[in-house]
Amino acid sequence: MKAAIQKIGYINCVVIGFLLLLWIGVFLIGGIVGAYSWTLLKLVLPFIGAIGLLINVVFFIILLSRKRKKTKVVFNAMVNLLMFFPILMTMNIIPFAYPNTVEHAQPAVTVNFPLREQTVIGWGGQQVKDNLPHAIWSSERWAYDLVMEPFNMNSDNNEDYGIWNKEVHSPVSGVVSATYEGEADITPGSEDFHSLEGNYVYIEIEETGTYLLLNHLKKDSVVVKVGEKVKPGDLLGRVGNSGSSSEPHLHIHHQRQNPTKTIHPVLAEGLPLFFEGISGSSMPVKGDSIAPETK
Repeated sequence: MKAAIQKIGYINCVVIGFLLLLWIGVFLIGGIVGAYSWTLLKLVLPFIGAIGLLINVVFFIILLSRKRKKTKVVFNAMVNLLMFFPILMTMNIIPFAYPNTVEHAQPAVTVNFPLREQTVIGWGGQQVKDNLPHAIWSSERWAYDLVMEPFNMNSDNNEDYGIWNKEVHSPVSGVVSATYEGEADITPGSEDFHSLEGNYVYIEIEETGTYLLLNHLKKDSVVVKVGEKVKPGDLLGRVGNSGSSSEPHLHIHHQRQNPTKTIHPVLAEGLPLFFEGISGSSMPVKGDSIAPETK
């Protein structure tokens, strides 16, 4: 065993052990440990692996020219490739959803639909093909992007999109934990945004103590305050196009951690989110047309 470790290299053995721990965190432990492990695997280690791979390629060429043993350099490069591999999932060359299930990720919540008119699911559901921007991250595993006709029309005018300025209503009973309405709405298709979420309302759900996030609201449209109690149907604000957004839409997702206390939005445990009082499935998928029940 000692001889094998020496051949592979002590540092390589430590790195391989660390990688195994991260994958165990993702597949077997889950929760916040899984969220951090997934982020390290997809966003941090690939860049370290790429740098290491380039360095070892240079060393390999040098050793090749001097006709020296290259075994250790080859092992180093193989470990670097293991670190680099998850970049294929980050870039969606290998589309892979964050490995969590509705049964394992609890509590799930069933909430009222936040909009009052016919709505189309831009992205949503459990499968990558239906929810590509969200399902590949732990925090947004069961997130939705909601739009209305007309949408996806390549107009640079926000007012041309059906969901623009529509009222957003509270889907749950709870306490408003955070709001923001100071970010300007961007031109559709623009990358000139200041934050990922844009303007938002976050609600701590009374029933579970978990959090519901509603993002990309219109500038100066939020009508609730931090600490205010809300119930289903209460007006929260209006749909805008603030933050990292390709066109006007409403983003909504459910997570365990308080979003105001997480280091980065992706470092949270996303939880299942179902809707009641709508036509069709309670967990609608991309392309579904939703008709909320009117009361």
